[in-house]
Amino acid sequence: MEIRVIRQTLSSVDSAWAAAGFFEKDDGPAPDVRETSAEAIRARLVGEKEIKGSVGELTALHAPEGFAAPSLLLVGLGPRDKFDARAAFTAGAALGKRLAGAPKESVAVGLAAILEAGRAETVSALVEGIVAGTQGPGLRKSEPNRHPFGRLELVVPADAADEALEAARAGAARGGIVGEAVNLARRFANTPPAEKAPAAFAEMVHQSASENGINVEVWGEDRIRGERFGGLLGVAAGSDNPPAFVVMEYLNGGDAPALALVGKGVTFDSGGLSLKPSASMEDMKSDMTGAAVVVAAMVAAARLKLPVNVKGYLAITENMTGGRAMKLGDVLTMRNGKTVEVLNTDAEGRLILADALSHAAEAAPARILDLATLTGACIVALGTKIAGLFSNDEAFARELREASERTGERVWPMPMDDDFKEQLKSNVADLKNVGSRWGGAVTAAKFLEEFVASVPWAHLDIAGPSWADSDSASRDAGGTGCFVRTLVAYLEAQG
Repeated sequence: MEIRVIRQTLSSVDSAWAAAGFFEKDDGPAPDVRETSAEAIRARLVGEKEIKGSVGELTALHAPEGFAAPSLLLVGLGPRDKFDARAAFTAGAALGKRLAGAPKESVAVGLAAILEAGRAETVSALVEGIVAGTQGPGLRKSEPNRHPFGRLELVVPADAADEALEAARAGAARGGIVGEAVNLARRFANTPPAEKAPAAFAEMVHQSASENGINVEVWGEDRIRGERFGGLLGVAAGSDNPPAFVVMEYLNGGDAPALALVGKGVTFDSGGLSLKPSASMEDMKSDMTGAAVVVAAMVAAARLKLPVNVKGYLAITENMTGGRAMKLGDVLTMRNGKTVEVLNTDAEGRLILADALSHAAEAAPARILDLATLTGACIVALGTKIAGLFSNDEAFARELREASERTGERVWPMPMDDDFKEQLKSNVADLKNVGSRWGGAVTAAKFLEEFVASVPWAHLDIAGPSWADSDSASRDAGGTGCFVRTLVAYLEAQG
């Protein structure tokens, strides 16, 4: 989708649709439709309480008098004083979904309301949402039900200053790249599991990363065994498809130490011999979302040419129930030499991450961040839209939280007290892979902490936000691509 920023009145832009934002409970006219028939209609509908202007609310006006476009979409932006990146992304996603149902050569979106509110930095978030909204989860539908626009015209007012025009152009360029990265992560998550066995998924990663200038190395089973990745091999033993391990490097930060990004890449999780109920397996093609987010964020960083050094580590496998599957009571030896008694084969993510974290720590990075759809316990604690943030370093956790606030994605700091480690003591090995039923997200994080040496580390449990069970005006059912935007914002702050 081509994205352009132009300076003229929205009503004069010749496109298939025009779209104008307006704020909730705002006494003034909507800037993009000021002194037009559409403004009179909008004001009347607001006065009659037919529309409010809440975030993502959409109202279509056809054949609006005085507009070159045959149809106009009024887009709610929510309260002016609360308008931020989350609201902009939500409004953009709703707009994109609404207008992408059929092919359109061009769509013009007015930016006057955003610019008048002094929120030029939210142009990127708006575009990210529009780009995300034009891609649905129906990757294998016989007839596509979502169509990216041929051209997205972002319209700044005809009397806008040059500075506003350039700020909008910068935001639009960034938003297009980040939005496409979000969609990349979503495509990976939504791809059927039969099409992304570990080797196939590793090849998808290799193609996406390498074509954007990222160095990629893919390890097969023999190399993994030689590297002593006992956790990854143990989880993979029950599958006919061998595991893979991917190492990626984007080095554009000179002599600065690298950030290590580690992603869980379970391409399908049956639970192993601790078999999940059938309903709990329906979305387990997305258990590789952590790995997908790492890839997508690194691709975005490379396309944005961020002056940072980032290394990615992806542990990729299936968790199946074959005759060689690991059994309860088995003991695995991890990359760093620690032994783990397996008491639940459905707690497999921490086993493969243990090897990946150990390997990442050996390279002495500045920091390590892992992302994983790790525990149902985190969903119980925080719901489906907030990720749990665990860390051994307060400064690192604070910077990640600040990045999430800038994008509107939500994290919540969780405890890491040492007494949780007591639950992981084993009678036969150094650790067991599960604790009691209480505080399961915390005990999982305490398990991971055993494999990061002394490196500052943070863990995002994204089990809740990674997947949407139902469709809404601004969100698709399926993979969400969560935290790609936060990782990009964090990397930008480090550059």
